[in-house]
Amino acid sequence: MGTIIEAVNLRAYYITNAYGVERTVQAVDDISLKIEEGEVYGIAGESGCGKSTLMRVLLNAYQPPLTVVGGDVVYTLDGERVSAAEMSDEKNRDLRWRKLSYIPQGSMHVLNPVRRIRDSFHDFISAHRDVSKAESYQLTAEYLRDLGLPEKVMRSYPHQLSGGMRQRVTIALATILWPKLIFADEPTTALDVVVQRGVIQMLKDVQQKEGSTLVLITHDIGVHANLADRIGILYAGKLVEEAETQTILNQPRHPYTRYLIESLPNLESRAELMSIPGRPPALDRPPSGCRFHERCPLAKDICKTVEPQLIKIAPKHFTACHVVEEELSHAS
Repeated sequence: MGTIIEAVNLRAYYITNAYGVERTVQAVDDISLKIEEGEVYGIAGESGCGKSTLMRVLLNAYQPPLTVVGGDVVYTLDGERVSAAEMSDEKNRDLRWRKLSYIPQGSMHVLNPVRRIRDSFHDFISAHRDVSKAESYQLTAEYLRDLGLPEKVMRSYPHQLSGGMRQRVTIALATILWPKLIFADEPTTALDVVVQRGVIQMLKDVQQKEGSTLVLITHDIGVHANLADRIGILYAGKLVEEAETQTILNQPRHPYTRYLIESLPNLESRAELMSIPGRPPALDRPPSGCRFHERCPLAKDICKTVEPQLIKIAPKHFTACHVVEEELSHAS
């Protein structure tokens, strides 16, 4: 297994110009990461931290005012290395859905409300393959059956399905062409806990059956705990910690990650849940130094002026924190 997608010093900003005033929001600022073939990589953080923006850039599916101002995304698919910065529109369309796919947040925004599910699948499949309507119906029926969905779903309109069933259909639609790399953006949002469990299991089944790589974007650490092999923690457009899921859950090192984990409900503990003090910074004027220092109880003078770099603190464990770096230097 090798690297299937790599971000190299990626910078993506929202640049707007209204009434002669230019505003630049540094939504993704100097992020580097590697995602391995066949793994589930989770991206977590508060709302507004840059998760969905990072996903759009990794998927190479963004439009102004979002602009990539630096770095690159490199795909390795079927032995071919492809740079997103150098990719033609034709090549991008060729890769989309056949090798890269996207499971969006809201299923009602994906499914055509005036077409039956089977026809939505036919529209999608026929856009990428030369198939008749009968052939696409058969392919759809077999795929839905493999995923445990009843065949009657094919004859339904989106409004006749529950929210959970629509989300399952959306997952099936995004993966029916067996893509190598799947991006899922908040796939369990607005679903109750029981339905969430079914959607999570379906994502597991799809990923394991096809051996696909899944990039999972959600603020819900519980979903990551059930699905992800590794997690990257984003804060204010920066990658502040990255490790295997169990390490993030049991041994978080960055103060921000600790707050995220300590805010999770625990049935075995009666301790008061922790909340993060303050609010995230405005990304059109981010603070100097560590972007978390204004909310961090461990902040020192260096944190206010010098930006910490992502360093390796253990095998497969990286963090960007001056305090952790100082602890490591004293320990050695």
